[in-house]
Amino acid sequence: MAFIKLYQKKLQENYTFLDTLFKKRDIHWGVVTKLLCGNTIYLKEVMELGVTEMHDSRVSNLKKIKNLNPDIQTVYIKPPSKRNIESIIQYADVSFNTEIYTIQLLSAEAKKQNKTHGIIIMIEMGDLREGVLGEELLPFYEQVFNLPNVEIRGIGTNLNCLSGVMPTQDKLIQLSLYKQLIEAKFNVQIPWVSGGTSVAVPLMLKNAHPMAVNHFRIGEALFFGKDLFSGKTIKGMHNDVFKLYSEIIEITEKPNNPIGELGENVAGNTYEINENTDLSHTSLRAILDIGLLDMQPQYLESCNPNITIVDASSDMMVIDISNSKETYKIGDIVAFKLQYMGALYLLNSYYIEKKIA
Repeated sequence: MAFIKLYQKKLQENYTFLDTLFKKRDIHWGVVTKLLCGNTIYLKEVMELGVTEMHDSRVSNLKKIKNLNPDIQTVYIKPPSKRNIESIIQYADVSFNTEIYTIQLLSAEAKKQNKTHGIIIMIEMGDLREGVLGEELLPFYEQVFNLPNVEIRGIGTNLNCLSGVMPTQDKLIQLSLYKQLIEAKFNVQIPWVSGGTSVAVPLMLKNAHPMAVNHFRIGEALFFGKDLFSGKTIKGMHNDVFKLYSEIIEITEKPNNPIGELGENVAGNTYEINENTDLSHTSLRAILDIGLLDMQPQYLESCNPNITIVDASSDMMVIDISNSKETYKIGDIVAFKLQYMGALYLLNSYYIEKKIA
C-alpha cells in the first residue's frame, strides 16, 4: 500500500519562516487547510504549530476543525451555497461572499442560532472567478452592513486561481483603494483587507505589497515553500514537507514501445510511435502499487533523479529505472516529491495511508 508522509520539522520551519515574515509587517494570517482534505492527523499537526485561524472550502472540514479545537477561528473561503447555510453558520466564524441573497440567508440563520457571523466581501479584480464588480461594490456594501447578526470583517479578492492573473502591486493597491472608498462613504472601519495568498508572498519578501493589505490566506507557501512567481523554492523554506512512498511490485526488461494495434488507453490517450523510432530498444521497467485512482503522474517528481515516470493506469504506475545508480528489487520503496495538485489528489484518496515523520 502506498503512503504519504508529512515531515513535522520541515512544516514547523516553514511555519516559523512565514509567521516571522507576517509579524514583522503586522499582518494577520490564517492557514488554508483544504489541501489536507479533513485528515484529522494532519489537522492536529497544523494546530500544534500555534495556528489561530484556519481556512477551508469544505464545511465538513471546518466541522472537524471545530471539533478538534472550538477556539480556532474558521473561515469558509468560497461563496456559500443555499443548502449549506445552516452548517456554515454552525462551523464557520467567517465566510467569503458575493451575493446579497446569500448574505440575507446567513443573517437570518445567524439570528436563529444566536450568533454573529463574519462576512468578507470578495471583489472581482480580473481573474474572473468569484467577486462583486468594482462599480457595484458601494451599493452592495450599503445593502449588507445593516443586516442583523452579520458583521462585515473586510473586503478581499482571489487572484491566480482561475485565469492566472497575478497579484501585482498595482492590483493590491487597487484593493486598498476600495477600502478607502468604503470607509469614506460610510464612515466605518474595514478591519481586514484580505488580498494575500501564497502567490503574493514574493511581493512581501520584496517589501512591495501595500500596507493596507493586512490579511493573508496561506496554503501552498506553507506546505511547499513555493515562490509562485518564479516557480522556485523560497530561500529558507522547504519544498518537501510531503513525500509519497510507493512499493515496487514488478521489475522487468521490456520494449520501449507497445506492440500491436493501438487504441485509447484507460485515460483516453493514444500512444504514438515516431516512424524513426528504433523498435528494438528496451528499458528496465518497474511497476509501482499506485495509479490514476490516487494521483496524477505529472505532479510527482522522483527523489531519485535517474528515475523516469513512464505512465500510469488506474491502479499501477510504470517507471524507467534503467539509468538508476541505485539497484532496486521487488518490495523496495520509491520516494517522490509532490507538487500541490499531486498532494491534493493523494490526500483526497481513501486508499493512501497518511503518516507523520
